[in-house]
Amino acid sequence: MNDSPPAGRKTRIGHITPSSNTVLEPLTYAMNRACNDRFSHHFSRVQVTHLALSPSSELQFQLQAMTASARLLNHAAPDCIVWNGTSASWRGVESDIALCEAITTETGLPASTSTLAFYNAYKSRGWSKIGLALPYTEDVSRKIRTEYERQGFEITAASSLGLRDNLEIGNASPEQIRTVLREASEGAPDCIAVVCTNFNATDLIEEMEGELGIPIVDSIAVTFWEAARIAGVDLKIDGWGRFLASVA
Repeated sequence: MNDSPPAGRKTRIGHITPSSNTVLEPLTYAMNRACNDRFSHHFSRVQVTHLALSPSSELQFQLQAMTASARLLNHAAPDCIVWNGTSASWRGVESDIALCEAITTETGLPASTSTLAFYNAYKSRGWSKIGLALPYTEDVSRKIRTEYERQGFEITAASSLGLRDNLEIGNASPEQIRTVLREASEGAPDCIAVVCTNFNATDLIEEMEGELGIPIVDSIAVTFWEAARIAGVDLKIDGWGRFLASVA
């Protein structure tokens, strides 16, 4: 955990963001309205246009591009840096551990990722049975399920939209998202995980938790929580679902 920021300065969170992402920045700012006096968010992009089990997709997530983005963020003197992307959910958690080590070596800052945020969130609540709500193609979705099971989680249900292009994911309709959330709720999971930081389930969390009676852990929200945690700041926000409202 790093030192607190100087008195009178907000905690600055640096985000490495997929280049074609249209959802996470506006939603992060929206969640931050309740704590504008405490946090500011700063974004640097890395080229990501599609999500697939292919060499062209894999090349998007190499360390050289990620650390270059982290170096640019470091010019803003953030208190931590997060990779606001879920690629390790199918590439393997080891890839994100290596990324965090590289970012910290490059910048001296604590670092984490959306995938590590999910695993830390589940651990914090004792959740082991997970329903997956995904925008991805079936092969990527199966890989995510396999990786979650490798980490010791039971997948009670998984639903996906079959999308590869990240702009299409960002344009998914509220009804499409409601459908995958409903399907992911089958099997009585401890929570539903929305695994993608360009998939706007964030705006639907409270509505769908009310309908389904199950906590929903959204990628964008849980990454915000994780960034605050590694920056050494307790975060609790109402209006964005049970998880953010109840953790501190």
